[in-house]
Amino acid sequence: MERRIRTDAIGESPITRKGLLNMRTQDATGEIRGATSGPLAGGDRSFSGIRTFLRLPHPAELDVLSDADFAVIGLPFDTGVSYRPGARFGPSALRDISALLRPYNPALEVSLTEHLRGVDLGDAPVVAGNTSQSIAQMTDAISRVTARGVIPVGLGGDHTVSLPMLRAVAEHHGPVALLHFDSHPDTWDTLYGEKYNHGTPFRRAIEEGLILPGQSVQLGIRGTMLDAAVLRYSREVGFSVIPATALLGMSPDQLAERISGVLRNAPVFMSFDVDFLDPAYAPGTGTPEIGGPSTAQALGFLRALDLSNLVGLDCVEVLPAHDNAQITALAGATVVYEALCLHARSRLAAGEQ
Repeated sequence: MERRIRTDAIGESPITRKGLLNMRTQDATGEIRGATSGPLAGGDRSFSGIRTFLRLPHPAELDVLSDADFAVIGLPFDTGVSYRPGARFGPSALRDISALLRPYNPALEVSLTEHLRGVDLGDAPVVAGNTSQSIAQMTDAISRVTARGVIPVGLGGDHTVSLPMLRAVAEHHGPVALLHFDSHPDTWDTLYGEKYNHGTPFRRAIEEGLILPGQSVQLGIRGTMLDAAVLRYSREVGFSVIPATALLGMSPDQLAERISGVLRNAPVFMSFDVDFLDPAYAPGTGTPEIGGPSTAQALGFLRALDLSNLVGLDCVEVLPAHDNAQITALAGATVVYEALCLHARSRLAAGEQ
């Protein structure tokens, strides 16, 4: 007897346009369909199914991007780290724990999947140990998304990956405002004599004209440094730097007012390094710094922001080998989800469906 395995090719799928690109969609019978559908589907069980970010569909062809608003891309690169390695496993950790996240966000009163459609494209190709080739290959992969007008969502990887993200985004949108959550400014000229690593991406981005420094914000900066030059550079080029000590004395509304006055309606690229959080809440990272905000404080700050002009997003420096009970990965995945929900809410406010 012939044995056949049922497959739904992207181009032939009977799922509707919205259902194909949603995290979970119920058909008329109430069956859960989407990323977990198939002959062995686990339905809406968060613990089952092949892991994609937010359980989004993983299409076989890029043609599906014509129907997408955002596309998740794993960036499993950690050759640029200066202390603990292992962030190359960050994308898989973020995908794994994201199965806990559901479409409706009660805090923002918005359902992500009713207003945005997304896919998970898998990982960009990288060459472990070869920084320049990896950056070029990641840039090419991300550019295939931005060229279609789709928001790239990068899952790092160390912070080096923000440079290919910015190159691809700026190629399509021009220079962007940087909204940078981090304990480090990452504007060193070199680190251990190398110009391309996780301590230098925004210095290179400024030199390449990818960022609008006068409309960019770095918040949560703290920790010891070799000297004052790197912070001085960030301020001299025009970044608005909000150290952790100042940030923790602000209310979410105060922060939102200050940031909106800096961004001034520019297209926004948001980069979230999980070491922005205090290591009590995010131990699984390469270069932790004490004295940061809690996850509750971070969510409060984030939810107060206007991300209607979001054109790119990444979450970096998740290091699963040092992560207790996946709490760092959960924090990072939730930040990505919340940022997308904020963008969805802006579409809802604008009357888009």
